[in-house]
Amino acid sequence: MPNTLSDNAIARLSVYRRVLTEMHRDSRTSVRSDDLAAAAGVTASQVRRDLMLVRALGTNKGYDTADLLGAIEKLMDPPEPQEVALVGVGNIGTAVLSYFAGRRPMLDITVAFDNDPAVIGRTLHGCPCLPVTDLAEVVAGRNIRAAIIAVPADAAQKVAEALVSAGVRGIMNFAPVRLRAPRSVYVENVDLTGSLEKAAFFARQRSQKEQGQTGYAY
Repeated sequence: MPNTLSDNAIARLSVYRRVLTEMHRDSRTSVRSDDLAAAAGVTASQVRRDLMLVRALGTNKGYDTADLLGAIEKLMDPPEPQEVALVGVGNIGTAVLSYFAGRRPMLDITVAFDNDPAVIGRTLHGCPCLPVTDLAEVVAGRNIRAAIIAVPADAAQKVAEALVSAGVRGIMNFAPVRLRAPRSVYVENVDLTGSLEKAAFFARQRSQKEQGQTGYAY
């Protein structure tokens, strides 16, 4: 097994995992690389290269769905349940809690932090909400290494620094700002506004083409 994997490879394996999970639920016993390629928007050869990372062996009929799913889970999942902390229990934070509740048994948001008295002390989607002032002690004490930031932009950097100081080494950032972090910390920026703007731009561009207008050439 390779010691390091690119973030793009991990992202594709996550897509394959989602597709395979759905196929397994539908009792599909085999899958071809072409099927995964179509679902992930990549080439079949890229799928085969990615699956070599999990040492999956295909046949003329393709890959065994259950075996392939198990191989990807073995790579992607921690050997023991991994706790994740959430900072910010506003609209985005609450939506994140709802989405992930029970979705990945080995990767679970087990504690949330906020400075709003209305949510502190409550349990949302099975996750207790604590004051931000408890963050350093709780994160370090529970050896939490992954966290989600869903706070306003002006608070995100300070929160990130507190998480890093407490031992976090992987951050999923929903705040609309690029975080400064040491090289030892992986940051995944989720830019909802940027993604929506791209979708809206290309929607306009394709509509213009359908209507016979020149539009923009990019």
